[in-house]
Amino acid sequence: MFRVLKTLVAVALLAALPLSASAQNGPLRLEITEGVIEPLPFALPQFIAENGAAGDVAADITRVIAADLRGTGLFRQIPPDAYISTVTNFASPVQYADWQAINAQALITGSVEARGDGTIVVRFRLFDVFSQAPLGEGLQFSGSVESWRRMAHTVADQVYERITGETGYFDTRVVFIHEEGPKNARLKRLAIMDYDGANVQFLTDSRSLVLAPRFSPQGDRILYTSYEGGTPQVYIMDVATVTRRPLEAIPAGNMTFSPRFSPDGTQVVFSLEQGGNTDIYMLDLATGTRRQLTNAPSIETAPSFSPDGSRIVFESDRSGTQQIYVMSANGGEATRISQGSGRYGTPVWSPRGDYIAFTKQEGGRFHIGVMRIDGAEERLLTASFLDEGPTWAPNGRVIMFTRETAGANGAPAVYSVDISGRNLQRVATPGMASDPAWSPLLR
Repeated sequence: MFRVLKTLVAVALLAALPLSASAQNGPLRLEITEGVIEPLPFALPQFIAENGAAGDVAADITRVIAADLRGTGLFRQIPPDAYISTVTNFASPVQYADWQAINAQALITGSVEARGDGTIVVRFRLFDVFSQAPLGEGLQFSGSVESWRRMAHTVADQVYERITGETGYFDTRVVFIHEEGPKNARLKRLAIMDYDGANVQFLTDSRSLVLAPRFSPQGDRILYTSYEGGTPQVYIMDVATVTRRPLEAIPAGNMTFSPRFSPDGTQVVFSLEQGGNTDIYMLDLATGTRRQLTNAPSIETAPSFSPDGSRIVFESDRSGTQQIYVMSANGGEATRISQGSGRYGTPVWSPRGDYIAFTKQEGGRFHIGVMRIDGAEERLLTASFLDEGPTWAPNGRVIMFTRETAGANGAPAVYSVDISGRNLQRVATPGMASDPAWSPLLR
């Protein structure tokens, strides 16, 4: 089963047309053109250590900010050895001519102060070099020294937002399945990490097979399918305490799987198999009331809510092959939206509400694709021996998925791609990994 000024905003990653950066004697902007993508060049001097204890963390924060921005494919870092100016005081005036000389369009400066109580204070400013003006106000963050990565991601989110007009996605986490062992005896554990693969934490052991984790809209709970009782059953886990329980009591021999939260987090939609037939059900988490949403002699699974909670997209083989359908969140008549050749599955509604991501199998190849919510403008973003299980970044501009290689030694890994189909890259994980699910922005 399958925010750069607010007055400008000229980025649209969903467009089929690529992006290019334009430097001019005016405000910084990104324009949509028919040319080749030209990432916006930025300068990022190492953040200033306000005291000796802040030296290492200042370097680490600078490194992570740079990696976040480069990783989008929209930004290009100018090498520090090309810099003419040095930044030794956070409050010093910017020597714009020096940065113009190296063709920097954006300049990011910052400082880090380490305090005796174990906290650090991070300050940053963003400048439009050619307009010779700051882009928004400088900001300050403070927190424990252990949270330095989150503060770095927060700075990168602010830079991304001010330059693109889009919400960032760096201060997020991803829950996934960590895999180890040979292909015919694979052990799987539920794990969680920062979006870039750092800070991995295991949530379950490997005694029971686990599959398909899904975050709640608040990021505080996870749904997943486990075989610990012998048959697949949906469990719900509290992320902070790592405590879990079955979603509901299911008669022995029946299976529950493919769960997903409603946008307000109060309900769960999932598949339930009874007597050889699989339909989609809704469970109210407060009352325990369960409602059947589909009733067909076919396999109905992989449900996903629209952002407003009014509709559900799902996959079904009611037409004879695996296809994608949309229905009211109350159930009832469903409309098929997949119209191309091949088989379609694992549909997931974009957080923006404008697209649905899916897995497609055709001609012996698997693809991750997107289509409009009525099935129009289908676009395949990847092609591989096995690509499946898309999950959206909270800004609806990047997709993660599982890619598995062929053969007896084939192994799964997590990849990401933007929704223009560009910037395909592997996500760093500690070993084999599959079934990623992106959290909301952490707040």
